[in-house]
Amino acid sequence: MVKEDFSRNGATARRRTKKSHPNVAPWRRGGRNFFFVTLLLLFCMAPSNGQRTKSQRFDPDGSFWVKGEPPNDFSDFSGINLNAKRSRQLSQPGLETNNGRRYRFKILNVKRERFTFTTETIAGISYSFSGRFLKGGVYASEILDDETPVLEGTLTKFRDGKQVAEAKLKFVYFGGT
Repeated sequence: MVKEDFSRNGATARRRTKKSHPNVAPWRRGGRNFFFVTLLLLFCMAPSNGQRTKSQRFDPDGSFWVKGEPPNDFSDFSGINLNAKRSRQLSQPGLETNNGRRYRFKILNVKRERFTFTTETIAGISYSFSGRFLKGGVYASEILDDETPVLEGTLTKFRDGKQVAEAKLKFVYFGGT
């Protein structure tokens, strides 16, 4: 700390420096600045619970096809398409059949632990699904083969509001072209 003192006789300023005691802690010596800078650094470097790192991010956008042959009751079933970002590289969101008919989602809940949907009804037919994803991550940026299931659950088919078929299925991922 520098303190300037002027003599009464006028002309020269004398400087005196205040020496701190060597046994005083650094935050006392440097004043409050050291404490606040340290606190600020700790606050900035600590991740908050609301932040997710890239490895924790979950994004399953893409198509999901039945692993193996679908049961006879679902022989017209083609796949489930998720496309939250409306990417042109991916199919439109919904359930797709082999004849090209797309059943848009009426209700959709996409979380890693719980994936459910109900489709709109077309010509008296609708579908519902309840299942879970078997792995996390951003599917489009990972190398996923067409033999390893990434989704499992129960697909149910309705005709005129009545259940006509139900099957527990496993699905593989296809990220588009």
